[in-house]
Amino acid sequence: MREVLIGTVGYHNLTNFSVGPLLLPRLRALSWPDGVRVEELNWGPIAIVQDLEGRPPLERAVLLGARPDSRPEGRVDCYRWGGGLPEPDVLQARIAEAVTGVISLDNLLVIGEYFGVWPEELFVVDVAPGREEAGPSLRPAVAARVEEILQSVRRLALRGSEPEAPLPELRGDRLGVGV
Repeated sequence: MREVLIGTVGYHNLTNFSVGPLLLPRLRALSWPDGVRVEELNWGPIAIVQDLEGRPPLERAVLLGARPDSRPEGRVDCYRWGGGLPEPDVLQARIAEAVTGVISLDNLLVIGEYFGVWPEELFVVDVAPGREEAGPSLRPAVAARVEEILQSVRRLALRGSEPEAPLPELRGDRLGVGV
């Protein structure tokens, strides 16, 4: 049986940075084939790694979250995680952040890579959140892209049923250093 994990990553009540948690109920409401699990991954990356180590191996994973950077607010990028680790001091900083409770898509990707829990097919739906501010809902630039985000997650989770163009790849050594 195929094991596919769809994981949402992000803080609650932090507007666009909450895209994963806010869309979790919508993702769970979709019809999925057997073997596809939709889970919230808003807890420490070390605990997530330990949890994944205790499960059957995944064939594929799709992570949905927001990564702060210089992209325009609301931009949605889909890519295949290409692995790779940052310099040892940056890796150690990410692990330290994870242990203190920082929830970060970047940290989860890198720490999962370091401990070898990710399947070969790891895809990311990465939303540019814009400015950080408290709030229970998405701001208009991201709210307008919700259907596209949901369709992207679904397409990546079920990828392979039809010929598709290759996705760009992002490696851990090209991720931003900060949270």
